[in-house]
Amino acid sequence: MSATQVQETEKPQFYLTEEHHPENSTMLGFWIYLMSDCLIFAVLFATHGVLGRSYAAGPSPADLFDLGLVAFNTAMLLLSSITYGFAMLQMERGAKMETLVWLAVTGLFGATFLGVELYEFHHLILEGAGPTRSAFLSSFFTLVGTHGLHVTFGTIWLITLMMQVGKHGLTPENRRRLMCLSMFWHFLDVIWIGVFSFVYLLGVLG
Repeated sequence: MSATQVQETEKPQFYLTEEHHPENSTMLGFWIYLMSDCLIFAVLFATHGVLGRSYAAGPSPADLFDLGLVAFNTAMLLLSSITYGFAMLQMERGAKMETLVWLAVTGLFGATFLGVELYEFHHLILEGAGPTRSAFLSSFFTLVGTHGLHVTFGTIWLITLMMQVGKHGLTPENRRRLMCLSMFWHFLDVIWIGVFSFVYLLGVLG
């Protein structure tokens, strides 16, 4: 064997020629992300717990919040979680169009939730109860606004996945992405139940 042939056989490989993606690594990574999001919301809930009674001679939750409107908004988000569950059931059946229909219904519920939340924020600011009015309102706008941003990003993600499923179908990659979004969407529901109970109900009735 010549020296040239020896060098060719001993060439180092700088990349793998075969697939080396650990099974379920995406789901594990997404669970880790959700846990980090839990820490963010835990800090925001704790901050509101400390500042929630600091009204600075301004309006209190009982003066500001319309529990009927908030209950309606809560129903919109909970219904969106149910319809997303229907979408996942259709995905398991391999029914592409039915999956897209339920995803669209979920997106409509999510958009309604965001619309009502923006209306509430606009109404509060017009009444002079903006985030700079008191420590209570600063913590309220930060907590509820952060959750609203998550729902906004989730809705954008939902629309993006609908386009991918519509174009490529229910491929294994799209199924995995839909599962990740399902975890994210249900996580936001759980967080909102905490917001509704801790911020709105305890604020008005407590």
